[in-house]
Amino acid sequence: MLLTASTRLLTVGLWRPALLVKPPGLCHPISRPISGYGPLPQLPVPPLRHTLERYLLALQPLVSPEELEQTRQMVREFSKPHGIGLKLQDRLEKRSRRTENWLTDWWLQSAYLTCRLPLAVHSNPAVVLPKQDYSDWTGQLRFAAMLIAGVLDFKSKFDSQLLPMEYSRGKPLCMDLYGKILSSCRIPGPKHDSLINYGYSRSPPTHITVVRNFQFFHLDVYNSDGSPLTVDQIHMQLQRIRNFSWKTDKEPLGVLTSDHRNTWGQAYNTLMKDKLNRESVRAIQQSLFTVCLDSPVLKISEEKYTSRMAAQMLHGGGSYSNSGNRWFDKTLQFIVGEDGSCGVIYEQSSAEGPAIATILDHVLDYCKNPDTVRAPMIPLPLPKKLYFYITPDIKRDIEHAKQNLDILVNDLDISCFTYRNFGKDFPKKHGMSPDSFVQMALQLAYFRMYHELCSVCETVSLRNFHLGRTDVVRSSSTDSLEFVERMDDPGQEAPQKLAALRKAIDCHSAYTDMALKGLAIDRHLLGLKLQAIEEGLSVPEIFMDTSFAVATHWRLSTGQVSSRVDCVMCFGPMEPDGYGVWYNPLEDHINFSVSAFNCCEETHAESFSKSLETALSDLQNLVLGASGQNS
Repeated sequence: MLLTASTRLLTVGLWRPALLVKPPGLCHPISRPISGYGPLPQLPVPPLRHTLERYLLALQPLVSPEELEQTRQMVREFSKPHGIGLKLQDRLEKRSRRTENWLTDWWLQSAYLTCRLPLAVHSNPAVVLPKQDYSDWTGQLRFAAMLIAGVLDFKSKFDSQLLPMEYSRGKPLCMDLYGKILSSCRIPGPKHDSLINYGYSRSPPTHITVVRNFQFFHLDVYNSDGSPLTVDQIHMQLQRIRNFSWKTDKEPLGVLTSDHRNTWGQAYNTLMKDKLNRESVRAIQQSLFTVCLDSPVLKISEEKYTSRMAAQMLHGGGSYSNSGNRWFDKTLQFIVGEDGSCGVIYEQSSAEGPAIATILDHVLDYCKNPDTVRAPMIPLPLPKKLYFYITPDIKRDIEHAKQNLDILVNDLDISCFTYRNFGKDFPKKHGMSPDSFVQMALQLAYFRMYHELCSVCETVSLRNFHLGRTDVVRSSSTDSLEFVERMDDPGQEAPQKLAALRKAIDCHSAYTDMALKGLAIDRHLLGLKLQAIEEGLSVPEIFMDTSFAVATHWRLSTGQVSSRVDCVMCFGPMEPDGYGVWYNPLEDHINFSVSAFNCCEETHAESFSKSLETALSDLQNLVLGASGQNS
């Protein structure tokens, strides 16, 4: 979220103004909460020379010698004394001194709010949770009630500052983003979006949105004395919602939120002209979170179940399935299917995956042992059904969005699998970083399919800095290129291959350490470019270079989100001709999701999954063979 001050958890009863993020030029001073979890260091601006040297190193395995030499010339020109590079660096350092985080505002705008691709598949990640042990609507509602109570329990602990401080590698992490996930929503615009958090308004929301059979309901989840509803109370209210939503002949209004952002922004303006629609839409936007009670989907083999569920979580299955049960702009949506399927989809302009995983861990722990508080003997008000006035123009917009969504649904190619030969304990046992080990397997899998390396990005958290978001670990390197070339070279002996693997892993681990210190290159390069644009200067030549285009064309976008839950996170590729790979390494196995687009003949999610499985096994055999163990 676009903030220039930290977030404080305020006690109940104090005024907490709403947080509104608008595109540049529309911002106005806003009051902000201040974190109660203690100060964290500011994100540094890396030295210019350091970034440019690292940039040239990153290009070596990706471009031709001639292209690399041309880029070297541009870098020399850019970094000349009194040149544009040093001027931009100086301005960036001044920006850092006058803001709490020089990157966060820019990152929110450039990565999210000005991006016009649909949120479904292209932007919103999803999580597939383990299949629950029920298969009808009674189990669905009971589990949903426990889940809702679990989220309210998490919120209570955060609001009371009882949520334990999180640490990574012994360093505290910024807890600010937990105050932005609930009660927030992205608002579409015809050219750019905005982001609103209602959790710090005069009257913070006390309701959630529940949607079933394309019908939305406002459900208050707190009693009149401020206490959260018990599991039994929530269950009773969900039963009422089911009774009020048994028809399926309603317009799937939610599919509007899946469309191209410009198109949805225009349709949004049409929708909001009517007072009834405004009230209903705002009830959805202001809610703490959304719960989607999905209808069962067609049964599929156990082998393909997780892949099918990943697609369901990402887009809802299309206009004839559960996509009308979504409001893709809403920051946090829990999906509970009648058939035991369960997951989450989230709009990530407020927060990244690790924070969502933390909430899920808490909620699922709660569901195993929910509070058995006796429900007060007070009649509850009926849930409020949200009504919409569907004009012919809105009906036309819905039909248009349905067509576009169904095209997107058919275009998504996704393959999920669990690698069971080993988990994160195996690389650890042999003195290797589990994450770097998986990254080298990814590069080997890609190299075997395409006979070259590509730009590989791995998202890394910057939460060890105040208001930190993310940067990128560049996994491709000259060392990783040497490793993948040696791996399948019959002239190379196993010790040489293993040495190359260890060297590539050490290189990746060193880059990760550098990124965690705020010294990676990609956000710094983005800052220099945006600084030039903000000052009305011409975009420097190094950002218009062919090599820069190659370096930022992420054909392999990857991420690791570790969760105690046996789940897998999934997202769409960043490029039309690329793959999106997310993995959750557990002690004795690793869950993977691989996505691609069918419109690209060169990519195939299942083929890459098989290549990755083979690569992981080959690396295991290489390590075991070198240590004299049997595979």
